[in-house]
Amino acid sequence: MAGRLAGRGGRPLLGGSGGGGKRGGRPSMAVVAALLLACAALLLLLALGALSLPGASDGSGGRGAGLSLSRPRSRFRRSAFDSGLETRGEKGEPWTEVLSWEPRAFVYHNFLSKEECDHLISLAKPHMKKSTVVDSATGGSKDSRVRTSSGMFLRRGQDKIIRTIEKRIADYTFIPVEQGEGLQVLHYEVGQKYEPHFDYFHDDYNTKNGGQRIATLLMYLQVLCHSTLILLLNCKFSLGGCPVIKGNKWSSTKWMRVHEYKV
Repeated sequence: MAGRLAGRGGRPLLGGSGGGGKRGGRPSMAVVAALLLACAALLLLLALGALSLPGASDGSGGRGAGLSLSRPRSRFRRSAFDSGLETRGEKGEPWTEVLSWEPRAFVYHNFLSKEECDHLISLAKPHMKKSTVVDSATGGSKDSRVRTSSGMFLRRGQDKIIRTIEKRIADYTFIPVEQGEGLQVLHYEVGQKYEPHFDYFHDDYNTKNGGQRIATLLMYLQVLCHSTLILLLNCKFSLGGCPVIKGNKWSSTKWMRVHEYKV
């Protein structure tokens, strides 16, 4: 009788540890609520792009530097693991521009040297023919007014310079050299164009060797002083080349397949 008064079932009526225990639980609930609010605020900041996630270097700092994925158009520099790439070109080292994460589209600036661009053009010039498009009904090729350029294909691994370029493409895309078609060199004169189109195949014939195309790489050879590589990693959108209004344009296209492409 000295410690506390109890009612039926031994439940405390006054004072003692019963009331204190109930009051002691309230701070714990407050802490949990505060943690939940903090987590919600952090997720909101990440979603809005106010914070960036660590894990990729932007070239301006150490390993702790972060790559922000919040903007549809952002820039970052590749690490120097690509031996020699960081010093190629008179306008500085190559750097990567992210045009879009969904669908994936990247621009690799200063991808080729002027000498490499000139080499591709000189190899292709004597063999240029009217460009064609894929005939989905037969799996063959046909002329079309939607594509008015001229072009030709170089053999994969044709010479040392081409092998070097193809190895560099594989390093940048993480797609093996063996899954790539040969480089196609294209020439556009004034008024020539390639209207918006899809690079993937609608027929079964063209997918027998290597499967479907999974990536398009477009290199500008003579529009810019140094080549720019545009990488498209999605089949959900179309691409095209506007008519040339002055001068001419040289470019090179590389398509990558799901499986090994036998040449």
